[in-house]
Amino acid sequence: MVNVKFLQNILEKHEHHFKKGGKFEKLYPLWEAQETILFTQTKGAPGAPHVRDSLDAKRLMTVVIVALLPALFFGAYNTGLQNALAAGETTSQIGPLLISGFITILPIIIVSYAAGGFWEVLFSVVRKHEINEGFLVTGILFPLILPASIPLWQVAVGISFGVVIGKEVFGGTGMNILNPALTARAFLYFSYPVQISGDKVWTTVDGFSGATPLATAAQTSSGGNAMDSLAQAGVTLSDLFYGFVPGSIGETSALAILIGAALLLITGIASWRIMLSVAVGAIITSVGFNQLAGDNLPGILSLDWKYQMTMGGLLFGAVFMATDPVTGCRTNTGKYIYGFLIGMLTILVRLWNPAYPEGAMLAILFMNVFAPLIDHYVVEANIKRRLSRVQV
Repeated sequence: MVNVKFLQNILEKHEHHFKKGGKFEKLYPLWEAQETILFTQTKGAPGAPHVRDSLDAKRLMTVVIVALLPALFFGAYNTGLQNALAAGETTSQIGPLLISGFITILPIIIVSYAAGGFWEVLFSVVRKHEINEGFLVTGILFPLILPASIPLWQVAVGISFGVVIGKEVFGGTGMNILNPALTARAFLYFSYPVQISGDKVWTTVDGFSGATPLATAAQTSSGGNAMDSLAQAGVTLSDLFYGFVPGSIGETSALAILIGAALLLITGIASWRIMLSVAVGAIITSVGFNQLAGDNLPGILSLDWKYQMTMGGLLFGAVFMATDPVTGCRTNTGKYIYGFLIGMLTILVRLWNPAYPEGAMLAILFMNVFAPLIDHYVVEANIKRRLSRVQV
C-alpha cells in the first residue's frame, strides 16, 4: 500500500501539466488513462438519479479479462501441442508446450494492444474524451479468435479496422453497433482468407496441413455420416470438449470457455438469457436438420448437436461476443430472440455454405445490426399491451 501511495504522489505532482492550461494539455486523455487503470476513481456523478453499484466499467472489464484467462492459457498450451504434433515432437510435458505456445501467441496479443491502443489514444486526444476501458477486452478478444500462424502485420491491420471502422466512426465505446473484435476478424477473413482459413493456418510449422474438425465435418460427402468422418480423422467428442484440436487460439476448449462463462454469470456481467437462447437455437436447428439428412443432401446435416456446440467459435461467441452489452439486445425478451437467432443462423451457415464451414462470426455480426430493431418492437409490443389494459 505504501508503494502504491508513493507512486500516486509522484503522479499527482505532475498532473497539472496535463490539465487545462498545462503544456501537455492535449495529452490529458492519456494521463487520465493511467489513473483509470491503476487507481480507484474518486470522481462521482454529481446528481441523481443514478444506480449505486460498486461495479464500475474498470471492474466490469477486469472480470471479463479474468474470465478469458482459462481460454487464453489453454489456447497457449494447445498452440504448443499442435505445433509439436505437426513437427513430430514429444507432447508428454505440459510445461514446455505451454511456454512454446505463449512464445507464439504473445506477439499477437502485444501487437493487438499496441496497434489498437494507438487508435484509441489518437481518437481520445482528438475528441478530448477519456480512454475507455472497453479496449482492454477487445485487445485480448481479437487474438483469441485468430489462428496462431496469423502474420503480425495482419493483426495490426485487422485490429485497426475493428477499432476505427467498427467503433470509433460511430462515436466510440457505447455507440458502436458492431462488436469491434468480430468486425476486425471479418475484415481479415474476407480480405486475407488464405491466412485465416483453410488446412494450413492452424500451426506455425511450415508445410504442415490439417483441417479443423468443423472443416472435416463439412467435407463429408452427400449421404455420408459426419461423425464417421470425424472418427476416421481421429477426432472424438472428448477431444472437442477439452480442446485438443486445431482451431483459433481461444476457441477450441469448451471446458475453458464454460469456466469463463460461469464466472461471468456468477458476477452478473453477462446475460444468461443470451447464452441459453444461443444454445437452444443452435440445438433445435441442428436436431431439425438431423431429421432431414439423406442421400442427396450434404453429409454435415447428420452432425450431432453436441459436436456442433463444441466445434468452432459457437460456444466462445455465445459467451464472450453475443453477450456484449453494447452491441446486443437490452430488453429481456429481445435477448431471447437475439440469442436464438444467433444460434439458428450459425447452424444454417455451417450446413448450407460449404465455402464457409464456420458461422458464429457472421451470425453475431448480422444480429448486432438487428439488435436495436428487435428491442424497438419488443418495447412497442409492451406499450401496446399496457395501453390495451388502460383502455379496458
